Amino acid sequence: MFELLKRDPGSKARLGRLRTGHGAIETPVFMPVGTQASVKALDPRELLEMGTQIILGNTYHLSIRPGMEILNQAGGLHRFMNWTMPILTDSGGFQVFSLAKIRKIRAHGVEFRSHLDGSLLFLGPKEAMSIQRELGSDIAMTFDDCPPHTATAKERRAAVDRTIRWAGECREQPRGAGQLVFGIVQGGTDAALREECARAIVKLGFDGYAIGGVSVGEPEAEIYRAVEMTEPFLPADQPRYAMGLGTPAQLVELVARGVDMFDCVLPTRVARNGTAFTRRGTVSIKAGFNKSDFRPIEEDCDCYACRNFTRAYLRHLLNVNEILGLRMVSVHNSHLYLRVMREIRAHLTRGTFSEFRREFVGGYVPTRRVLLGRGKGQVEVGHAK
Repeated sequence: MFELLKRDPGSKARLGRLRTGHGAIETPVFMPVGTQASVKALDPRELLEMGTQIILGNTYHLSIRPGMEILNQAGGLHRFMNWTMPILTDSGGFQVFSLAKIRKIRAHGVEFRSHLDGSLLFLGPKEAMSIQRELGSDIAMTFDDCPPHTATAKERRAAVDRTIRWAGECREQPRGAGQLVFGIVQGGTDAALREECARAIVKLGFDGYAIGGVSVGEPEAEIYRAVEMTEPFLPADQPRYAMGLGTPAQLVELVARGVDMFDCVLPTRVARNGTAFTRRGTVSIKAGFNKSDFRPIEEDCDCYACRNFTRAYLRHLLNVNEILGLRMVSVHNSHLYLRVMREIRAHLTRGTFSEFRREFVGGYVPTRRVLLGRGKGQVEVGHAK
């Protein structure tokens, strides 16, 4: 299933290959987020052209719209959205955090009031695994309790206990043909809880392991700490997934800390606000200094947007609310994330990752604040002209 191909001698970075029912995935890998069966503003052809290996979908949202009846009639999520590559589905556990105002935690799951019409929905280990089985995802996630960064010690303790208990219940559920299941580790920034949770989840035995409870409001240093507290207790011969992260420079740093898989809404989220990622940080395409700038978003980028359009044109599109503008910035941002991961894999192959890490992170200037990951936490990312 997972083959560890090479280790970096100067860090914990790893080169690997994860085999799934819809093909092999070269790791480290970034997974564009397709919460509702679509990566926002991008179509499958564009995703394939930019080298996307796997995308992410969401159990909670898909079970509400379009609903399992429609998805079953369509023959599963792959056929419904015409995506032939692997799919990982989040279990809905993150919504325990993000939809805290409309849910109640029970012993065997969570009662949600639909964010659409207020109707009652119960989601627990049995329901989450059943939905993911019917969706036909290649990788299913266990149902967990993701507490906010501001949680008290008592709340973190309860969340870890539920996460471990629910993981055990998920482990007992049937899975789809060829479907892999990843366990999730919680514990906030408490080192003892992280270790306890990791050891318990690993003992249950899953196909891979995720570091959850990051990107939930904490500063960047705490994100790194959570990963560093968890990674030593995860099996070296199985994939490791940091959920909901991060900026390009953060991905490089997290690869150096031994993480293999990532997802994040940032590339398309900030694009819809007219912000583009570059190798030096972010740039506001809507800013006045781009009014007569006839360069591409990034000079050495070979994405479709940079090969065909200028900053001045894209600024015009964004300022008159033409959808092509946000689509092209989304293309560029997503392409950049995938390009960075390709470069990481290439440098790991050549044994030059340490030099790449030093140059990339050193050149990425954090001077502007944008929303990080799937939560409301904020971290600084670069703002480069």
